Amino acid sequence: MPELVLELNGRTWNLDASRSYTLGRDPQADMVLQDTRVSWRHAIVRWTGQAWTLEDPGSTNGTYVNGQRVQFVPLTPGTVVHLGNASDGPRLTASAPAVIAGSQQPPQYQPQPQQPPYGAGGLAAQAPGTPPPHQAPAQPQYQQPQYTPQAQAVPPQRPAQDPGGYAPDRGATSLHQLAIGKVTRIGRALENELVVSDLQVSRLHAEFLAQPDGRFEIHDLGSHNGTFVNGQRLEKNGRRAIGPQDTVGIGHSTFRLVGNQLQEFVDTGEVSFSARHLTVQVNGGKLTILNDVSFGVPEKSLVGVIGPSGSGKSTLLRALTGYRPATYGEVLYDGRNLYTHFAELRNRIGLVPQDDILHTALPIRQALRLAAKLRFPGDVAEAERNARVEEVLAELKLTHHATKRISSLSGGQRKRVSVALELLTKPSLIFLDEPTSGLDPGMDRDVMQLLRGMADDGRTVLVVTHSVAELDLCDRVLVMAPGGGVSYFGPPKEALNFFGYETWADVFSAFENYRDYDWMGRWRGSQHYQMYAAESDAGPAQPPQQMAPPQMAAMGQQQKAQTWGSQVWTLMRRYAAVIFADRGFLGLSLALPIVLGLVSAVIPADHGLGPGPLDRQGRNGDASIILLVLVVGMCFTGAANSVRELIKERVIYERERAVGLSRSAYLMSKVFVLGIVTVVQAAILAAIGFAPRDMPTDGVILDGSPALEMTLVLMALGCTSMMIGLVISALVRTSEMTMPLLVMISVVQLVFTGALFKVHGTLGVEQIAWLMPSRWALAGVGSTAYLNDLSASPESPDPDPLWDHEAGIWLLDVLMLGVLAAICGYFVMKFLRRHEPEVMRN
Repeated sequence: MPELVLELNGRTWNLDASRSYTLGRDPQADMVLQDTRVSWRHAIVRWTGQAWTLEDPGSTNGTYVNGQRVQFVPLTPGTVVHLGNASDGPRLTASAPAVIAGSQQPPQYQPQPQQPPYGAGGLAAQAPGTPPPHQAPAQPQYQQPQYTPQAQAVPPQRPAQDPGGYAPDRGATSLHQLAIGKVTRIGRALENELVVSDLQVSRLHAEFLAQPDGRFEIHDLGSHNGTFVNGQRLEKNGRRAIGPQDTVGIGHSTFRLVGNQLQEFVDTGEVSFSARHLTVQVNGGKLTILNDVSFGVPEKSLVGVIGPSGSGKSTLLRALTGYRPATYGEVLYDGRNLYTHFAELRNRIGLVPQDDILHTALPIRQALRLAAKLRFPGDVAEAERNARVEEVLAELKLTHHATKRISSLSGGQRKRVSVALELLTKPSLIFLDEPTSGLDPGMDRDVMQLLRGMADDGRTVLVVTHSVAELDLCDRVLVMAPGGGVSYFGPPKEALNFFGYETWADVFSAFENYRDYDWMGRWRGSQHYQMYAAESDAGPAQPPQQMAPPQMAAMGQQQKAQTWGSQVWTLMRRYAAVIFADRGFLGLSLALPIVLGLVSAVIPADHGLGPGPLDRQGRNGDASIILLVLVVGMCFTGAANSVRELIKERVIYERERAVGLSRSAYLMSKVFVLGIVTVVQAAILAAIGFAPRDMPTDGVILDGSPALEMTLVLMALGCTSMMIGLVISALVRTSEMTMPLLVMISVVQLVFTGALFKVHGTLGVEQIAWLMPSRWALAGVGSTAYLNDLSASPESPDPDPLWDHEAGIWLLDVLMLGVLAAICGYFVMKFLRRHEPEVMRN
C-alpha cells in the first residue's frame, strides 16, 4: 500500500492508505491546527485506490492551491495546499509518491481561472452593470441529469457510510469501556455509569448490556424522547442487539461499538449539512417547483437564500427541514439522510417560520416556560427547565424584556423570541423563513447580526430572505432562479460580479425579463460551481421509493417528550393563560350569551314554557319560538368560540407537531378549555332565558328540575356546536373564510330545527335534519317542555315523535348530540393531519 508524507507547520506525518485522516482545530482530529482561520473539521485526506486526495467538506475560510479555492485536489509530490487563507494560511506540503508503483501518475492540479461572467455559452459579453441584450441569448451546452437509478455518479464520491449513516471520518468525542457481563446505564442522573448532560435525555434513559459471549444489546428504559438504532426508534423498554456497524442515538449523542469500547459522538453544532439533487414535483410530476438543487453548507456558517417570488425558496426550506420531503434527492445531516432519520434528528433542527410561533398574548418568560414544558422530558425538573429558559433569554439579550407581553414588542424583538423558542433544545441547525419581513433597515441589520452571532457561536444558520442589504454578513448566498433552480452558490461578495451587475435589483430584473433563460445551466458551467457545489452535486438523484420507508412516519409519530396526559394538561394551562390574557375575548364571551338571552326574554309567552303536568290542554304558540331562539343562539355561541382557534394557531401547531406534540392531545386541550367556556355561557343563556318564564313543574329525567334538565341540553348543544366550529377552523385555509361558513351553518341549523315547518315524516328533509345538532337540541328541550302539547292545533294534529315527554326520547336527543360531537372530533383529527409536516403523517 502506498504511503504519503505530509509536512504541516514543521511537523511530518507518514500516512497509511488503509485509513483516512482529518485536519482541523478539533482536538480529536488526526492533524490538529491551532489557527482560527482553520475550521473545526477543515479537510480530509484519503487514498481513493488510484491517488491520494484532499477534500474540503465545506470549511468556512476555504482550502487553496495556487491561489485558487478548491474543494478537491489530488496530492502528488510537490503539491502545496494552504488552509484558511490563499497566501499565508497553514502550508501543507506532500513529499512522497501518491500512486501505486507502475500506475500512471495523475497530473499536477491546476485550477482554471475564473471565466468572465458573460462568457461563451452564457449571456453576451458586456461591461458589468449593463443590462443583457433584449434578445434572449443562446443557452450553454448543458443537459439536465436524468433521474434514473442507473445514473452514474460524478467523482469525487463521498466515503461509504454505515447503516447508521454516520460519516466514518468524524472523530469520537469520548471513549467508554464496556465491562463484559455488566450493564452500563446511560442517562442524565448522576447515578448512571455514563452521564449525558442533555435535557433531551431522560434521567434513566437506556443501558448497554455486554453479554459474556461477546454480544451487545441496547435496552431502552422507558425514555421520553426515545432511543434510536440506525435512526429508528426502539419501542419503550425495547431491546435490540447491536454490532460495530450500528449507531445508537440518545439526545444529542450518538454511540458506536468499537471492540469493547463505546465511542461517543456529541453533536455540538459543528456538523456538515448538504442537499443533493432536491427536486419537488406536483400534479403527478407534470409541474416542477424545485429543480435539481444541490449545495453543501459549511459548518458554523450563515447561509442566505434569495431569489425572486416563485423561485421555490419556501419549497426548498420545507424540503431541507423534512416538512415536505423532496420528490427526488436527499438531505444529508452530517452524512445521515434526514428523511429516514427524521425521528431522531428533528430535535437538532430549529425552524423559525415567518409568522409568530408563540402566543403573543403571553409574557416572554411564561411563553418560553410553557414551551419548555412541552419540549423537554417529563422527568426534567421545573428548576432545570426554568434555568434553561433564563440561559436562552440571556443569550438573546431578552432578560430585561422577559415580563413583557410578546405583542408589545417590536418586530425585531418578537423575532428574537421566536429564535429563543428554538434555542431551548440546543439545535445544531436553525432555519429561518423571512425573519426580516416587514422590518425597517435598522431592525433588519439587528436580526442579521443576531444570526451572524449564532453562527459564530457554533451553529449553522440558513435564512430565506427578500432583503439583500445585509448579505455580506453571510458566509454563503444561494440564489434561486425562476423555475426553482440554482443560479449561484458561493460567497456573497462574488455574487454580483458573477452575474455581471452592480445591484441586486438589476439581477432580479434580469430574472424577470429572461425567465426562459437557462440560469441553472450557466451556473453549472461556471468555475464557481466547481469550487462551491460540484462535490455536493455528485451522485445520482434518488427515486422516491428510497425517500420514505414505511417505518419513517411511525417513528416520527411515536416520539413525544411527555405522556399524553401531561401534554394535555400543559396545553390546557397555556390555552387558559392565553384566554385570560385576552380581555377582548373574555368580554365578548360574556356578552354574547347575555345579549342572546335578553333577546329571548322580550318574546311574550302567555303560558310560559309548559302547562304543568295537570294542565296539558293549554296552547302556547310562542313557546317553540322562545326555545328556537335559545337553541339557535347556543348554536352560534358555541361555534363562535372555536371557529378561529385552529386557523390562528396553525403555524404554532405545525412546529410543535414536528417536535413531538400529540395531535389528539392538542385537540383535547381545546375541547376541554373551550368546553368549560361554552358550558358557562350555556348556563348564563339559560338563566336569562328561563328566568321570566313559567316553567314545567316536572322534568323527564330530573323530576322537579325541568330548568336544569333543559339547561343540560343547551350545554350539550353548545359543546357540539363548538366541535362544528373546530371543524370549520381546521378545514379553511384563511381566517377570513370562517365567518361566512359560521353564518351559513347557523342559518342551515335554524331551518332544520322543526320549529319553522314540519320536518318529521318528510322524506329527505327529515334525514338531513338528523345531521343538525339544533334539531336534536330543540327536541331535547321540547321534550321537557311538553312542546307537542303546547304546539298542537286542529290544523296540525300530527305531533313530532322527538318532542314526546318521555325519558327514552330525551336520552336519545342528548345521545345524538354526543354522537354528532364525536363525528366532528374525528373530522377535526383528519383535517389537522393535513397541516402537519408530511414526514409525520401516517
